[in-house]
Amino acid sequence: MSLPLPPASPLAGLGVTAPVLAAPMAGGPTTAALVTAAARSGGLGFLAGGYKTAEQLARQLTEVRAAAPVFGVNLFAPNPLAVDPADYRRYAGLLRPLAERYGVELPPEPVEDDDQWEQKLELLRRDPVPVVSFTFAIPPRPVIASLRSQGSIVVQTVTNAAEARAATDAGVDMLAVQGCAAGGHSATLTPRRFPDPIPTAVLVAMIQDATRVPVIAAGGLATPAQVAAVVHSGAGAVMVGTALLRTPESGASPVHRAAIADPTGSETVLTRAFTGRPARGIRNRFIDEFEAAAPSGYPALHHLTSPIRKAAAAAGDPEAVHLWAGTGYRQAGPAPAADVLRALASEL
Repeated sequence: MSLPLPPASPLAGLGVTAPVLAAPMAGGPTTAALVTAAARSGGLGFLAGGYKTAEQLARQLTEVRAAAPVFGVNLFAPNPLAVDPADYRRYAGLLRPLAERYGVELPPEPVEDDDQWEQKLELLRRDPVPVVSFTFAIPPRPVIASLRSQGSIVVQTVTNAAEARAATDAGVDMLAVQGCAAGGHSATLTPRRFPDPIPTAVLVAMIQDATRVPVIAAGGLATPAQVAAVVHSGAGAVMVGTALLRTPESGASPVHRAAIADPTGSETVLTRAFTGRPARGIRNRFIDEFEAAAPSGYPALHHLTSPIRKAAAAAGDPEAVHLWAGTGYRQAGPAPAADVLRALASEL
């Protein structure tokens, strides 16, 4: 019997009854089917707005609304990490032999975009959704207020107590507390540094001491016992991503799924080699060869390595793909998403 959401949780007011939610995973793994499965299990799923155009996000919103009235949308808030042009050219030169091996061209100059930030904000103001979450930066207070005035619950992803206090001061309704064990990009607001190695349950307790805003915990939560531990530390709900990568509803690529399922797979490590921003993935040859040389610089390095990663994925080569995964990735199984979410709540 799982523990329901606390009555004081803003999500409880939406009719969300299950405490384990589906995290947004940009770049393909999060699908409309995955978000819908989370809603049908009594929980909540988040569409990943990152790396989509506003038009693509709008189409996915329409698809989800037809099946799940309660869901969230996550956006990458701009936190530019401009790369030094000389560092960019040096890193591109190191990557060029690999690009030539795959027959792809690399961007000759840094691409510094904002992931259509304003267009996506306008979409969510024009067509409000139940929950909006932000990652990478805390939006200005007027942006948060404008979404709340449309009836959206606003969630900010944070990685330490200082970020939690800043988000609270900006007027958010909830905090998504991301521990360093999380797969994919760290939400740190200071991406030139890797996040501190603090266990998620400890981090939740620290942030609960710093602010009384309701907390959703995330990061390396792969077993019912780990989920129970963060709830007992003060989290009102839990968010998981890696645990859902092998489910039928996941949009993870075949090479990504295979790496998650491989019992002989490597450890996970934090790396900036793929995108110029800290992210956790399964260690492979690309990380081993390029991590030491990779400069900070997001989104320029994301765009630089993207042609290589796409070509490697198409070729089924896991050694040059960003295999985003949390530390508990070996626990991820192929069961339906709703079953995975219910099982993770079984010790509450």
